[in-house]
Amino acid sequence: MRHKILVVEDDREIAGLVALNLRDEGWAVDRAADGRAALTHLRATAYDLVVLDLMLPDMDGLDLCRTIRSRDDDPPILILTARTAELDRVVGLELGADDYVTKPFSVRELVARVRALFRRVDKARGGDRGRPPEPIEAFGLVLDPERRRVTVDARPVQLTAKEFDLLHHFVRHPGRVYSRAQLLDLVWGRGHDGYEHTVNSHVNRLRAKIEADPAAPRYIRTVWGVGYKFPDGDDWAEG
Repeated sequence: MRHKILVVEDDREIAGLVALNLRDEGWAVDRAADGRAALTHLRATAYDLVVLDLMLPDMDGLDLCRTIRSRDDDPPILILTARTAELDRVVGLELGADDYVTKPFSVRELVARVRALFRRVDKARGGDRGRPPEPIEAFGLVLDPERRRVTVDARPVQLTAKEFDLLHHFVRHPGRVYSRAQLLDLVWGRGHDGYEHTVNSHVNRLRAKIEADPAAPRYIRTVWGVGYKFPDGDDWAEG
């Protein structure tokens, strides 16, 4: 499978360098110099990844990140941000960005991050090996890894890519308790140390979408002082 990438970067030299190196890996790459051009590309093409500079001339990169996350196709997002802009990184991750690279950055590191994102996406989708993964059913919730669809009591639920990945991880390991740091490492990947509050934000948004009563969650349960878990049969029987 040849992955398609959209690079959104207004600096022509940086955009050209990034695109050149990504194409050298065998990936198809389009470029957009501003937010409007990026949205035009996204309406015309289904991308497997968006590499997004947060400093764009016509719109805030975080607003574009939010817009992308509201779309049905909802591709993974790797944000590019200044080394000192910690708040932008935090907000970007909370909006659903999958990873970030700080400027100035090593092209080798960027390519490695893209490879890691594609490995996680391909694994979540079942990859190209063997039979496609079967839908997972648990207590009225159905998660289809191949189509990346979720229903709760037969009601379709629209999740962002990261919300889906987080829920997928939980339902594959019922009854197991995960700390925020563990979830950050397992779902977001290495390099996000210190952003545990991002896990809280995603859990809260996930609960708002799949729980009948987010204040008394059935699916994503808090284990006080430890972390979160998805119930197994015994947990469900206990309520």
